[in-house]
Amino acid sequence: MSRLTSMSWAVVAGAVAAIPAVAGIGDANSKHNLGASGSSQISGNSPLGGTTEVCVFCHTPHGSDTSAAAPLWNKNLTGLGGAGYQRYSDLGTATLDGKEATVGSVSIACLSCHDGTQAMDAVINAPGSGLGSFGTGTPGNEMTGSPVPMLGTDLRNDHPISIEYAGGACASATPGPCTPQTASTGDPDFQPADFASINGNPQWWVNTSIGGSANRQKTDMILYTRDAGDGNIVTAGPAVECASCHDPHNTASQPVQFLRIDNDNSDVCLACHIK
Repeated sequence: MSRLTSMSWAVVAGAVAAIPAVAGIGDANSKHNLGASGSSQISGNSPLGGTTEVCVFCHTPHGSDTSAAAPLWNKNLTGLGGAGYQRYSDLGTATLDGKEATVGSVSIACLSCHDGTQAMDAVINAPGSGLGSFGTGTPGNEMTGSPVPMLGTDLRNDHPISIEYAGGACASATPGPCTPQTASTGDPDFQPADFASINGNPQWWVNTSIGGSANRQKTDMILYTRDAGDGNIVTAGPAVECASCHDPHNTASQPVQFLRIDNDNSDVCLACHIK
């Protein structure tokens, strides 16, 4: 299982931090609320569907899967990742100049529902006192709606994930801010990547300026550090993952896809790509 260098709380920690104000978070009124008050595919159609808890289908305060690159993850990721997926690079397109790592990092957390291999209501720690795990969920509660939102395990028709940003231009033994146009290697058709050392770990992101600050925010495109030797990655550096473009806790009025910013005028695409 490939791993994330550090937990990026800007991406997936909102559900844990905001539990006291759960009624106000974006998940409560989104497809990510699998409980009775939600509007998901299984709301009210699962042995767990009667719960009023929102966070429990993804997060647990105790007994989480510590292999997950997402905080306090409440789904078992054993067997996910690695060679189990067909990847964009399998198409053999000549325009792909970045290396793809093994499918993993925070993307595995997303795919634990969205690849359709297990039920959405399969959790390690079910809601309620001492209930423990909830098997594989009720048959029929696997994700549906291929190719969106049920991506399946064939990812060749999806935007590449676990792939080096800017063709690897930002990978370096001395991590720092990256301007692909001036890098000796990589693809110059990408926007610069901001950098900070957070808790002693290298973190990159592409600033969208939506929040008016150079600091990393939920409305920026978050890049995830992949380690050298992680699949095809030679030098540690930033990679694009599912949560680079999608914020599972989006509180703004966005489409079902949970995009980090509105895609009017292709703003999501052009945040990273220079076209």
